[in-house]
Amino acid sequence: MSQSTSLGSQPHGSLRCTANWLTAATIVSAVGTSGSLFLSVGLGLKACPLCFYQRSFVMAVLVVLALGRILERSRPGLICFLCVPLTWAGLGVAAFHEYLVLTSVLECPQALFGIGTAPAQSLFVFIALAVAVSAGAWYGREEARRQNSSTLFSAVLLGLLLAAACVKSSPPIPPVPTTAYDPVKQPLDTCRRPFTVPKN
Repeated sequence: MSQSTSLGSQPHGSLRCTANWLTAATIVSAVGTSGSLFLSVGLGLKACPLCFYQRSFVMAVLVVLALGRILERSRPGLICFLCVPLTWAGLGVAAFHEYLVLTSVLECPQALFGIGTAPAQSLFVFIALAVAVSAGAWYGREEARRQNSSTLFSAVLLGLLLAAACVKSSPPIPPVPTTAYDPVKQPLDTCRRPFTVPKN
């Protein structure tokens, strides 16, 4: 089967499916960006370095998707493909962040509507976003000659490498506090080391 960058050369069902994945990815990234900003601007929470990485990635994905829909909406698969590395990078950072919470290395404030922590909600957003852009890139792989399964795998790998670089280069986690936090002067408004009662 010949491959073409022309919109009309794609099967109608495949094109519609790819466009639907693009729309889903745009909605998810918009919700993720809005929610992340509201945690800081609306709720007054302070983003930690890992939070900033995740916020930057989801905002970058939203910008690429928005501009792509304006400039090249006839190639929804390509637009999704360009967001694959950014999305998987954010997913990798979010997964590591949530791992630190689950292993009690960090404690983080409750997120929107009191449903889980901020890292947990971020991880959910990036999982949904990764599914949407990866599926869109897969269904739209005939839009460009080099857009295939191997390039999609390479894009995912690149994203995970970016995640590893972000984690490796982030500031070190502060030491465990020696005294309990003052709930008035030190409210849980950012990700921090939890205080643990010393064992005798």
